[in-house]
Amino acid sequence: MIIGQGGRLQYEAVIFAASLRAMSPGFAGRLFIAEPQPGPMWDGDPRVRGDETHNLLERLGCEILPFENRHFGQAYPYGNKIEALMALPKDEPFVFFDSDTLITGDLGLMPFDFNRPTASLRREGTWPQIELYGPGYSATWKSLYDKFGLDFESSLDPKWPDEFWRHYLYFNAGYFFYKCPHVFGQRFLDYALAIRDDPPPEIICQELDPWLDQVALPLVIHSFGGGYDALPQGLLDGEISCHYRMLPLLYARESDHVIKVLEEITAPNWIKKVLKQHDAMKRMIYQGRGRKVRALFDQNDLPRKEQAIRNKIKRNGFWMR
Repeated sequence: MIIGQGGRLQYEAVIFAASLRAMSPGFAGRLFIAEPQPGPMWDGDPRVRGDETHNLLERLGCEILPFENRHFGQAYPYGNKIEALMALPKDEPFVFFDSDTLITGDLGLMPFDFNRPTASLRREGTWPQIELYGPGYSATWKSLYDKFGLDFESSLDPKWPDEFWRHYLYFNAGYFFYKCPHVFGQRFLDYALAIRDDPPPEIICQELDPWLDQVALPLVIHSFGGGYDALPQGLLDGEISCHYRMLPLLYARESDHVIKVLEEITAPNWIKKVLKQHDAMKRMIYQGRGRKVRALFDQNDLPRKEQAIRNKIKRNGFWMR
C-alpha cells in the first residue's frame, strides 16, 4: 500500500507503480493506492485528480482504496498512513511504502517475516531535540514506553552509548510491515492519538509535527516483538528500494542505478504524458534539471546532513517539490 492523493503524491504513486512492475515482474501481490476521501478533516477534495492519472494507475495494476480520515487529515497528512491501514483486507500480510519510493530490484526476493515488524533505518536523529536543561534521550523515550506499559530496556541498542540517539529505537516511517493491517493500524492509531492528546510531561516541549508518526512507530514495532534486526540490511533502502523523498535529493545523492531506473521507467510516452503535468517531474526528469543537480555533488563525498544537500541545491536555484 502507498498513499495517493491529489497533487504531487498522485504522480509519485505512478512512479512507484511503474517501478514495481518493471523491477519486480513476478510480483503476485496486490498494489493498493489508498485515497483519502473528502470530509470535515479536509479543506478541499484530497482525491487523485484527473481521469488520465486514474486510468494510468489502473493500467499499472493498482487498486484504488478509498478511506476516511477521522482523526488527522489536513492538519496532519502524515496520519494518512495510519488511518489507511484499516481499509486494507483484514488478516492479510501487508507492506506500507511512502509514495516517494522507487522500487529498484525484485521485491519478491525480500525475506519478510510478517510476525516481526520493522521499519526504515534510513533516518537521522530528528526526534527528540534535547534542550540544555530538559530531559535527555533516556528520560524522554522511557516516559513513552512507560505510558504504554512497554519494556524500555529491551528496546535499547547496546552498540551505541547512552544519550546518543542511535541507542534508542527510532525509525523512518518510509516503510513498515506486519501480518495484519488492522491489528497494526489500530495500535498505531491508539498510540499516536495518546501521544498527541495526552503526552507525558517529559515530551511537553517536544515538537510532534511532523514527527508524530515516527515517535509512535518504534513503540508499536516494539510492542509486537519487532526491532532493528527483523530484516537483513542493504535490501530495502538499498538494492531493492529507494526512499528518495524529493526528486532533487534523488539526483543529488542516489546511485547511478537509481537514476537509470527512474529515467527508464518514466520514458514510455503513456507514462510521460501524465508525469509531465507535474512541474517538478517535467523539469527534473524530462528537461534535464535533475542532471544539473547531480553535477553539483560528488556522490562519493556527500555532505553528512541532508539539510546541507538541500541548501546547496537551493542556493543554485534548482530546488523543486
